[in-house]
Formats: sequence, structure tokens, C-alpha cells
Amino acid sequence: MNSLSRQILLGFLLLGTATFLHAADPAAKPKRLLLVTHSGGFIHDSVALAEETLKEIGPRHGYEVTCYRFTGDPDQKVRFQPSKDEAAKEVTWLEKYSAEFRNRTGVTVERNNIGRINADTLKKFDIVLFFTTGSKRNKQSPLNDAELADLLAWVKAGGAFAGTHCASDTLYDTPYGDLIGGFFDGHPWHQKIQLKVEDPKHPAAAGFQTGSEITDEIYQFNPNGPYSREKLHIILSVDNTSIDVKKGKRPDQDYAVAWCQNYGQGKVFYTSLGHRKEVWKDPRFQKHLLGGLNWAIGRESGDATPSAKLPRQ
Repeated sequence: MNSLSRQILLGFLLLGTATFLHAADPAAKPKRLLLVTHSGGFIHDSVALAEETLKEIGPRHGYEVTCYRFTGDPDQKVRFQPSKDEAAKEVTWLEKYSAEFRNRTGVTVERNNIGRINADTLKKFDIVLFFTTGSKRNKQSPLNDAELADLLAWVKAGGAFAGTHCASDTLYDTPYGDLIGGFFDGHPWHQKIQLKVEDPKHPAAAGFQTGSEITDEIYQFNPNGPYSREKLHIILSVDNTSIDVKKGKRPDQDYAVAWCQNYGQGKVFYTSLGHRKEVWKDPRFQKHLLGGLNWAIGRESGDATPSAKLPRQ
């Protein structure tokens, strides 16, 4: 073996050793992910599976996952009628919510499954992921005004935020809309669709390619805002040839599925997929979600230029 060959071999050995040491470096601590599944409106039966899935795949991909199933005041007194054959009675909000949550998911909500989202709590996490419903309209939103202000300030200061599916069906008529990027305005399609990958280089495009088929409840977003390609970088959208567009409301027939944006110094990722349990079990969706989370915390790079400002292709 000549001198040049030995140098090349030594270089590969050093590179491999450095790579191994980096992967095993104890200083590379897992990112702390807070999953919030508080559902003050409709409780999706997939929220418990979402928690189970993230707690399974998260540690393998560098995430330490905590879940808050309930973020309200657990001791607040409310009226609750367990069934039409029973009289309404006064119980705590946590007792009422736990009964409703168990009815939909088969899982209870205990005191060790709850938490409040505020400035002190947010210091403990690197990224927050909402799979939530509820708004001020029904007084069962996952956040009160002060908590929402804390969340917005935390993201603007450099925090990472993400949402799946009904995270856009949350906190209507609040500045949260600018954070998540759009508000739910119906789901005209619950069927198999084809996806269009608008940014194949983005980490959140992982798992899918243009023409990929997936069956899920497909959202449309309020055309009166805040959804806008002038603000959002669209990653996935619906291939309109795979749906009956006449069922939709949007005059522009723009049906985005996933996007990202910069929010102050922070980053936000959202995907409308995740209604069905089968979707959470789908390895393609898991790659898609993990790619979005990795982008939001800065592990992977990707464009966030608003789609309307990109050159036409």
C-alpha cells in the first residue's frame, strides 16, 4: 500500500470514528417535545394513538416526549350529564373531560396527564406540538388569553411550534391563527387523495412524492384568512384531479395539506393529516411529521420562503 492509499484509508477511518462518536455523544441530549391533545371541541379517537406513536418513535429519533391530555383548570366546577338517561350533576372539569376522553379513546385522563402552558412550563421544552380542538367560543380552549400570549412570545423568541390536523380547529378569533397559519373551514373530502409535493427538498416532504395516495379527512382552510401563500411556504397540497373540487368552498381551489413558516425568531410547521388512526401508523406520515419537527427545531434545513414569492415553475 503506497503512502497516498494509506492517507486515504486513514481519512475514512477517522471520518467513521468521528461520525460514530457524534452519534453516541452524550452531550447531544434529546429534544424535549410537549404534545398537547386537549380537545375542548371534538375529541378525535386518534389522539391517544398519536401519543402512543410519538412516545414510541420519538426516542429513536432524538425526542423526549411529554403529553398533556388536558390543559384547563382541573378543579373548575361544571355541569355534566353522563347520558340522556341520567340527570346532570356538578363535577370538576377534569372529571367531565376524563369521562368524555375515555368514551372517545378508551384512555382516561388522570392528574399526571395534565399541565398548563405558560412561560414557566415552556422553559422546559424545545418544541410544542398541538393536536387540539376548542376555542374561546365554547370556553373550553386549551389556552386562556395569558397562556396564549406566553406561547406566542415563546415562539417569537425562538421556540419551535408544530400542529397536526385539528390544531387548525383551535382558538378561533385569536392571534393563534397567525401562528398556526390557517383556520379549519370544513372537511369536504374523507377519501383517498393524491398528494402534490410542492417542495421535495424540504425535510417535511419525506415519506411522500407527487402522486402518493393517502386516505384521510382532508381539510380546507378559511379563504378569508389567515391562510395565505403570501405568508406560508406550502410543502404538500392536494392534487385537485383526485378530488371533486366542487365540494370545496375556496374560489381559488387552493387546498394545502402541509406548510411551514418563520414566526419571529421561531419556526412553525403544520400538517392537516392525522385524523385517522391508520395515518398515525403509516411510516410515510411518521417520516413527514418527523421531518417537520426536525426542521422546526433546526436539526434539518429547509426553505420557508412564502410560496407566492417563489419563482413560478
